[in-house]
Amino acid sequence: MSTTDRATSSRAPSRLAASLTRYRVMAWVTGGFLLLLTVEIIVKYLLLDGEPFLGTWIAITHGWIYVIYLVTVVDMWSKLRWGPGRLVQLVLAGVVPALSFVVERKVTGEARDRIAALEGRAGGGTTLAR
Repeated sequence: MSTTDRATSSRAPSRLAASLTRYRVMAWVTGGFLLLLTVEIIVKYLLLDGEPFLGTWIAITHGWIYVIYLVTVVDMWSKLRWGPGRLVQLVLAGVVPALSFVVERKVTGEARDRIAALEGRAGGGTTLAR
């Protein structure tokens, strides 16, 4: 293994940890806005006869946040080299209310295990607090 390969592999765990952190933040933000949007839709159509309750800004904001969430999903997914099924799971987690919280928890555990394995192989680099 060349010096460049060792330097690159020792930075891999910190890059994965940063990618995981970005994903986790966006999973929570996306999930929160999706729950808010769900409340908006329920109140709007069941109680207010189609009149906006909190406003249309929630749907627009959630849409843009979801786009950012997708970028973090693809970034993390590609760095961890997961299969296409996992990508579909992560993408759908942003459109099913409360699923983003469940999937985030599961994915975080698996990603931390992968990062820990890489840190052990790379001789220890960063430590990711649980």
